[in-house]
Amino acid sequence: MKIKHAAFAFLSLLIGLGIPASSHAQVKVNVFRTLELQETPVDTAISVGGKYIFVLTDKGTVLVYAPDGRLSDTIPVDTAVDSIKAGPREDVLLLVSSKKKTVQIVFLEFVQNIDIAGAPFKGAANAPVTIIEFTDFQCPYCAKVVPVLNQALEKNQGKVKLVYKAFPLSTHHFARKAAAAALAAGRQGKFWEFHDLLFQNYNRLNDQVIKELAQQLGLDMQRFDQDMNDPQIAQAVNQDYQDGRKADVRGTPTIFVNGALLNNTSPEGLQAAIDKELEKKEKK
Repeated sequence: MKIKHAAFAFLSLLIGLGIPASSHAQVKVNVFRTLELQETPVDTAISVGGKYIFVLTDKGTVLVYAPDGRLSDTIPVDTAVDSIKAGPREDVLLLVSSKKKTVQIVFLEFVQNIDIAGAPFKGAANAPVTIIEFTDFQCPYCAKVVPVLNQALEKNQGKVKLVYKAFPLSTHHFARKAAAAALAAGRQGKFWEFHDLLFQNYNRLNDQVIKELAQQLGLDMQRFDQDMNDPQIAQAVNQDYQDGRKADVRGTPTIFVNGALLNNTSPEGLQAAIDKELEKKEKK
């Protein structure tokens, strides 16, 4: 009440002094997109980071939309749920039922469908668990995760496949060229050897170092140089990057285990994610 009184007194003072009170600016409304539903919407929420739009319907479902209006998933919920809230994390949703007097806190695991056709990989081709890493050869954090991934492969032989996807960051001037060089080395059967050498030298990469590493591996340098300039290799790097953007990759390293984002990249966190996927396979 005191705040209201103070505001009124201040407004009266402005009028008394002849100072016009500010008027509201005209608001223009531009409809960005209309979501046309087959069910009646009951409530809506937007995830903390703005990655997802949630729409609760009267049929006991939560429709999950991308910001561009694309329906990405449907989550079945109790029909008693009459409102939803997002947060405090991107993957947390609160389901509120006034009838039951309950609030359910649910963790959402979004599984990405990432195209890995033709991508370099190691491990069993038909392994039940696929680890996809979006990486940058000049990223120090990517260099640190290499032994973690190799350890997981060794510990889970025959059960895990590791897939490489390039995600060169614009702040790393030689990351895209290094990615192309690794694919060029792959045409001579030396992708992973070159991959490891690049990460061992992540903090000193330049044109000369990339060439020296290729020579160190005994590559046919004429063929290597030709492949480095092959538009198909440039397109492969670009496609990896676009695949990463579609999967909402924003930095490196970003790792998915059977399509689910890995939040804990420690050896224990990775193994826990692998064990979880293996357990799912056993139950099927």
